[in-house]
Amino acid sequence: MSDSDPFDEIVAAETDRDPDLAVIEAGSRTLRTQGAGPSAEVPARPADPEVDKALREVETELATRWGETKLEPSVSRISALMDVLGDPQRAYPSIHITGTNGKTSTARMIEALLGAFELRTGRYTSPHVQSVTERISLDGAPISAERFIETYQDIKPYVEMVDAQQEYRLSFFEVLTGMAYAAFADAPVDVAVVEVGMGGSWDATNVIDGDVAVVTPIGLDHTDRLGETPAEIAGEKGGIIKQGATVILAQQPVDAAQVLLKKAVEVDATVAREGLEFGVAARQVAVGGQLVTLRGLGGEYPEVYLPLHGAHQAHNAAVALAAVEAFFGVGAQRAEPLDLDTVRKAFAAVSSPGRLEVVRRSPTIVLDAAHNPAGAQVTADAVGEAFDFSRLIGVVGASGDKNVRGLLEAFEPIFAEVVVTQNSSHRAMDADELAAIAVEVFGDERVQVEPRLPDALEAAITLAEEEGEFTGGGVLVTGSVITVGEARLLLGKG
Repeated sequence: MSDSDPFDEIVAAETDRDPDLAVIEAGSRTLRTQGAGPSAEVPARPADPEVDKALREVETELATRWGETKLEPSVSRISALMDVLGDPQRAYPSIHITGTNGKTSTARMIEALLGAFELRTGRYTSPHVQSVTERISLDGAPISAERFIETYQDIKPYVEMVDAQQEYRLSFFEVLTGMAYAAFADAPVDVAVVEVGMGGSWDATNVIDGDVAVVTPIGLDHTDRLGETPAEIAGEKGGIIKQGATVILAQQPVDAAQVLLKKAVEVDATVAREGLEFGVAARQVAVGGQLVTLRGLGGEYPEVYLPLHGAHQAHNAAVALAAVEAFFGVGAQRAEPLDLDTVRKAFAAVSSPGRLEVVRRSPTIVLDAAHNPAGAQVTADAVGEAFDFSRLIGVVGASGDKNVRGLLEAFEPIFAEVVVTQNSSHRAMDADELAAIAVEVFGDERVQVEPRLPDALEAAITLAEEEGEFTGGGVLVTGSVITVGEARLLLGKG
């Protein structure tokens, strides 16, 4: 960041992580089409009333802390917590992931690959789609509510000890990070896959020494906190690159790549760049996803089925594969590639809830958590490639701190009409304020306002069906992870 925008100006600024700890309860309205059952990857509330009560008590206690709408850019508090816990984050090797878009999908792919090679994994990602327990996964599945509660109770005395010694109490995100690292050590895991919350240098996750550092595509987001250019943002995100690590770089803006490469040289890290040392050799649309040929650090991996839509997911897959190859020493200590059948099996099982996820049919309803212009553009491109909608209706609920105009402009070419709404977060942009921007982008006749999300979904379904039941109308719900999570519940997915 520039000298004119010092770190202390970031204190108390909002972050991009979901501040709502409790799962949003499904609304009373019944939407007209029936959905599938709950997803195992996005847990519902615990069925046992006592467990549910205990989880809510933990959520309530966490909610009293400095929320995810505030931050103080240092790792002093989380370092102090790790110290009193005995440095659990050093009990296992780790793969650390930063970037602007694609982090969670890439983390899920890395986790699937490691699991397929019979390693026990821990994954820490944010924000959550529906339940806070999603953030901490063991062996490819969110930890149970019981284990989440137990982990919190285990570290609570140490958290309170650190609180008493610090200028600020540990934040919600810092406590969750401590829980994740402790849970991974207790399991124990063979490797942790850790996604930063925001930035890199001063993110709470950055008390690990990632053997592999992954940087997904960098774009302009959080410019008031991370910098106003890709290069400035890269300076912050490059903070996860540690001495002697291997760095896996997705395709980057030139100025961002230069900053990251300079950082790698300073700490004697080895760099693999998408498009040079690895990449996507070929891809074609397939039923339910795509068929890709990936060029890895150890050679080519042909005809890999990926059950996710969009060119961006193919690039995420290439990055994930290179990260796992680097973790196993492919291209350095060993020349031969990873076993092709195992790689194919792993990618075929990958899922990424809330990322171009189809949750209903007749009409088709797709959820996507795009929340910035770059994310919206790749989503718009992927929708055009993967779906043959004759009429697509958008449901958009965004956060007030985002570049909403840029997001709407990316979706304008593919939305016949847009229904603007708002989610339950206090950070949500007011529906009328969002509508005013939407009218400037779409024109008055293409914009409908429904402040309540259940009403917005009903309205969008009605608009999608206007041409008849068999004409290929669809609905895309987007704009925020929170909006997608709430829609997922309303549509019966959790």
